[in-house]
Formats: sequence, structure tokens, C-alpha cells
Amino acid sequence: MASPLLLDSIDRTILSELQDDGRITNVELARRAGLTAPPCLRRVRSLEEAGVINGYHARLNPAALGYGITVFALVSLRSQAEEDLRGFEAHVATLPEVRECHMLNGEIDFILKIVAHDLQSFQSFLTSRLTTAPHVASVKTSLTIRTSKDQPGVPVDTP
Repeated sequence: MASPLLLDSIDRTILSELQDDGRITNVELARRAGLTAPPCLRRVRSLEEAGVINGYHARLNPAALGYGITVFALVSLRSQAEEDLRGFEAHVATLPEVRECHMLNGEIDFILKIVAHDLQSFQSFLTSRLTTAPHVASVKTSLTIRTSKDQPGVPVDTP
């Protein structure tokens, strides 16, 4: 794991503001960071080039697009050989319903965040595309009842 870059308080303010609102204008961002626009833009470009900022995204409302349920799936594989792990990850990368995939330490190999239109479409996805994936031994699922926090990104610590 790469060590974090040394960021000053202005960089951290810029990151925090952009994470909260990726559509903020450079002029407004500069004002909030206590800079003029040109040096603010240079800092943003530098943070992008350093890989601190990975991209800008629109946050969509799943229900507005017909995705009524979110499910978490705990997946165990038959083998933990690196080739088998990568094979499963490659398969999951082709599944647009899987929004997140994390390899875990312990009894469960992966946790997946999956969206579906409804229970019937999820069941179809589960039986035809997930449990049949390479090297899958078992899948345990939990349907989300309510989401009380859904905060993208990471906390931006101040020095």
C-alpha cells in the first residue's frame, strides 16, 4: 500500500469541497480554499495527476432508475488460489448489477453490493449469474431493509 501524500490544509480543503460537490466552480473552490483561481486550478490538476483525485461522478438515485433493492452477498470460493480469486473477480467485473466487490480476510472470501429491480430479478441474477460463477462454493445474501448512511468517499483529515 502506498503511503499517503503530504497534503497541506489548502489541499485538504480543496479535496473536501470537491468530494462534497464535484461540480463546484473553480472560482468558488478557490474562494473556499483562500486562493485565487489560477493557483487553485494548478493544485486541483496536481492532485489529479498524483492520483489523489480519481475522477468525478454523478450520484444517481437507484429508485429513480428502477433499482428497488440492494443486496449484500457473502461469497465463499472452493479455492483461494490466486488464479481462482482473479477468475472470480474477472467474472464479477462483467456484472453491472454488482456495484462493489471486496475481498475479505477470514471465513468469507468476498462481499458484494448488488442492485436489482426487484426480488424476482435478483433471484434470477443470483441463480443464473452469481452462484454459477467460477469457483463459487456458497453465497449468503442479505436484503437491505433501510439505508441510514450512504456517504461516498473518505474522511478528509485536517493536519
